[in-house]
Amino acid sequence: MTTTQTTDTLRRILDYSSRPDPYPLYAELRETPVAAQEDGSYVVSTYREIADLLHNPHLSSDVRNLSHPMPTHEGDATPAFINLDPPEHDRLRRMAMRHFGPPHTPGLVAGAEGDLTAIVGTLIDGFAGKEQIDIVDDFAYPFPVSVICHLLGVPREDEPRFHLWVEALVDSIDYNPETDPKEKLENGLQARKDLRRYLGGLLEKRHGRPGDDLLTRMANDDGPDGRMTDEEIVSTANLLLIAGHETTVNLITNGMLTLLRHPQVLRRLRGEPDLVVPLVEELLRYEPPVHIIPWRAAYSDITVGDTVIPKGSQIMLMLASGSRDPNRFHEPDRFDPDRRDIQHLGFGSGIHLCFGGPLARLETQIALTALVRHLDGPRLVTDPPPYRRSPILRGPVHLLVEQQAAG
Repeated sequence: MTTTQTTDTLRRILDYSSRPDPYPLYAELRETPVAAQEDGSYVVSTYREIADLLHNPHLSSDVRNLSHPMPTHEGDATPAFINLDPPEHDRLRRMAMRHFGPPHTPGLVAGAEGDLTAIVGTLIDGFAGKEQIDIVDDFAYPFPVSVICHLLGVPREDEPRFHLWVEALVDSIDYNPETDPKEKLENGLQARKDLRRYLGGLLEKRHGRPGDDLLTRMANDDGPDGRMTDEEIVSTANLLLIAGHETTVNLITNGMLTLLRHPQVLRRLRGEPDLVVPLVEELLRYEPPVHIIPWRAAYSDITVGDTVIPKGSQIMLMLASGSRDPNRFHEPDRFDPDRRDIQHLGFGSGIHLCFGGPLARLETQIALTALVRHLDGPRLVTDPPPYRRSPILRGPVHLLVEQQAAG
């Protein structure tokens, strides 16, 4: 396709009307694996090219390496490690991982299974007496929010405050100065400041005090790399709070929607609970919670396929398109929990592979197993359901389900 055609396809993908089913448009985009856009950016939509770039050391996650600055960039804020390159990225990620997973805290996720199951049980009990349930509001949102608040040490009762900030922040991720009102950007930048200020206030109370939550551990830990600065802790906590629930809400909701659209798989999962492990991996390929990495920067000229991407160019990686690439997956538009080869891009890849992937997997496995076990004859009220605005973090904003009987 020509540059004009691929730009039009991308514009349609980003348009809200395509949110229920962007996959046919991804297929159009894959006709040109590396597509130059009219604004000088590049869109990469095929599996092999995306995977290669995610492992390419000449690809930068630092906005300062873009020729044209991003409008959503906070120039005076300490970036989270997800927006940094080695060696700073490696240092901060290593320091955070000391408290979140192997090798220093290997039992954090596996040891949380009992608590996760208890939270899910309480939410399921709340379905009693209801013939209609909103999977998002009644279950998929409160579950991971409760989990990440507990892990971080953020008061659960503060959720109404930070929920508004997170919504504004996520809404601004795909800000387009040509089509979006300036208020969208301003609201997002203000939300970032408010959320950082809030987390900074929590951090002040953690210094020199014992505690098992991540904020306290980061505030008082002197590991091989030293101690994080307060600004680095706030940036890390900000990342974990947002990523720790936003993506999991989508994964659980997309998962339940997919099961309701494939009732034979739902019935099978009810009788074969161990199926949930490969099923969640297939969900991460088939209906992932993150569809797009909206930008990376070329450190230097990069050759991708037959295309040379100039230094400083913005590169958009279409993860969900890559995971439906027929040159990589057999019958990619078919949901198949028995699929053996599921090397999806649902959590990215390379040095920025999703930090919280193991926790998100476990949460989703527990959530879907409980939902199919306890919902009686569930059926969708509306299909397709209403979707969130974001084309990047894609998922239903509500998922109304009716059941035959309460309980």
